[in-house]
Amino acid sequence: MLKNVRITQIKSSIGRLPKHKLILISLGLKHIGHTVIKKNTPSILGMIKKISYMIKVNN
Repeated sequence: MLKNVRITQIKSSIGRLPKHKLILISLGLKHIGHTVIKKNTPSILGMIKKISYMIKVNN
């Protein structure tokens, strides 16, 4: 059974790499302080690694 991971955006996407902006959109994050809950899959973990400087992750 996959556990869930809670992802919160803590920094703005303004001035960031276009790929990193697309990752935020694909995770469903829209603005600073926005939180989403996703399944803990390898693809989600890869996205989290790429933009770890912009988000906060809780289990």
